[in-house]
Amino acid sequence: QIEVFKQGFDQKLQEGQEKLHQMWLDWNRKCLFESGDESSAEPEEMESLALLMACRVTHQLQMTCCKIVSAIQGLPFRLQNKVKQSFGTIKELYATFSVANSFQDLSSSVLTQSQGKLAVIQEYMEELLDYLKNNTPLSWLVGPFSPKEGEE
Repeated sequence: QIEVFKQGFDQKLQEGQEKLHQMWLDWNRKCLFESGDESSAEPEEMESLALLMACRVTHQLQMTCCKIVSAIQGLPFRLQNKVKQSFGTIKELYATFSVANSFQDLSSSVLTQSQGKLAVIQEYMEELLDYLKNNTPLSWLVGPFSPKEGEE
């Protein structure tokens, strides 16, 4: 049974990678079409587009994580710390990608570490989602329990 599960997991992982690759190709085609250059992109252009995409994705993650940080008051301290740690890591990743002009500016260890950091962030966010799924704070459902003005 473990082998059957592993094969199913491997297949899902491969399908996900293929879908991501197709999304990457579609995005590149769209960028090239919008720039008016429908010929195949030079390696330097592809590198520039990849860095731009990494910068945009990490910026979007940073904005989203900032919203999450501001919305998690009242949750267990350990979850708050993990989300805040994720936010700090995402800020670092964004800073790293935003100053790079080429992949040569990024060492292989930086790229490997970034991949590991993103895996940890994903783990933390899944833990947060699991907690919220099983323990939705009452105030999120009915609002704060403070008296209205003039009501006491």
